[in-house]
Amino acid sequence: MACSSVGGPSRLPYSGRVRFNPKADISGGHVTDVRGGGRGGGMGNIPMGAISGGGIGTTIVVIIIYVIVQFASGSGAGTGSTGPAEKTDRYDQCLSGADANQSEDCARVAVEESLESYWAKVLPQQTGKQLQPTQVVTFTDAKSTGCGDATKDVGPFYCPTDQTIYLDTTFFKDVLEGQLGGQGGDFVEPYVIAHEFGHHIQNLLGTMSRVRTQQGPTSDSVRLELQADCYAGMWTRGATGTTDSKGVQIFEAVDENDITEALGAAKDVGDDYIEQRGGGDVNPEQWTHGSSEQRMRWFTTGYNATDIKQCDTFSTNNL
Repeated sequence: MACSSVGGPSRLPYSGRVRFNPKADISGGHVTDVRGGGRGGGMGNIPMGAISGGGIGTTIVVIIIYVIVQFASGSGAGTGSTGPAEKTDRYDQCLSGADANQSEDCARVAVEESLESYWAKVLPQQTGKQLQPTQVVTFTDAKSTGCGDATKDVGPFYCPTDQTIYLDTTFFKDVLEGQLGGQGGDFVEPYVIAHEFGHHIQNLLGTMSRVRTQQGPTSDSVRLELQADCYAGMWTRGATGTTDSKGVQIFEAVDENDITEALGAAKDVGDDYIEQRGGGDVNPEQWTHGSSEQRMRWFTTGYNATDIKQCDTFSTNNL
């Protein structure tokens, strides 16, 4: 695929508290950046009237329901690309933990490698399943996927059809901080990527196929999302124990401020918070992800968990 230059990884200002081991090798990370190949109609199969006027909260709700329904029914959205996407050189200079300490792009690569390291060990130990790597694809504006067109407005998401996490990195500044009023922070994106990686784990374990109800306070959709938050908490606790392919530690530290930022992000994407932020009433019957309190609590549950079974949101009445 053609390589289109975007000037290398973003550099300062990046003054994160998340610190990586400068000696860690992150050159094998599964993170790529593409340009083009979107606007092909994929998620246009959704009636636009269901999206218009609802703002970011409604848009995310519709897309999540759509992805779940398409996967559960065994049907794909179809890519419908207007042309081939071109891989850029955005991450070519992300080689070490030292690069990750200076660049938010390279930090993204280090986070993905850490997630792979963590789940490659935990998944077989606790479930007997082997990890199949996923990948993170960043893009600008739109990108065709196995679940339809990904755009900034729908937020980061995992597509089970092609087992890939899609992310427009402007989402965090323009939507999460801008439209939703989030406080931001350097551990917000790691939390989000860990949550989406959690959906990959659910896909491998067959959990996604259990989803039947898409809306409501105890719906399968809410249970799926809260479990992904729990898995994100598990990785956060274990991040400092993750290593590169040579056994070198990737994270030097995850501190209390990082945890606070992750919890703040979980609050900012709670269904009730989004409804209130949009000026509407809180209506649990429309929930697809869970309340702010639930999302924060299940992240904390995962952080304190010693076994993946403690994240079983499908077998509890206490969501």
